[in-house]
Amino acid sequence: MSLSRKPVRPWGYAACLWALIFAAAHFYWAVGGDVGLSVSAGRQLATTRPLLFVVLGLWCVGALCLVGALLPWLLAASRPRGATRLILKCLCWGIGFILLMRGISVEFLLLTDVTHLDGNVSSGQRFWTLVLWNPWFVAGGLAFGMSAMKSGSRDRSPLLRADP
Repeated sequence: MSLSRKPVRPWGYAACLWALIFAAAHFYWAVGGDVGLSVSAGRQLATTRPLLFVVLGLWCVGALCLVGALLPWLLAASRPRGATRLILKCLCWGIGFILLMRGISVEFLLLTDVTHLDGNVSSGQRFWTLVLWNPWFVAGGLAFGMSAMKSGSRDRSPLLRADP
């Protein structure tokens, strides 16, 4: 008897989990949570919470993250074919690129201070952006990119054989 295993697509699930965690943080902040918001968005936005910021910056970003979580999950779990697979791969590549560039470019700007943000960015915000937020964006970019890259690879694992 031979049993075949479905290939595991860990990068797709990792990208999905990344987006779900990011969505959860935004929804937490949208309903009034404040842990981490001041070092993410700045003290001014965290304390005043203008309606536009809450709607667009928190609720909409959270919703986009949920949609984003669906894309690598579909690549990993359903193994689409044809045009659907190509569209999902392109979207994952695009999201991965945007996240990676966001993490790297903001890290570069803060480390080199070419924009002279010292008056606008607190030391706490600068620290957490350098050690948590930017690496988080880079990790998400890598996860989305790898999910797109690995979604087309074939299962090279040998068949499991069970002798009766």
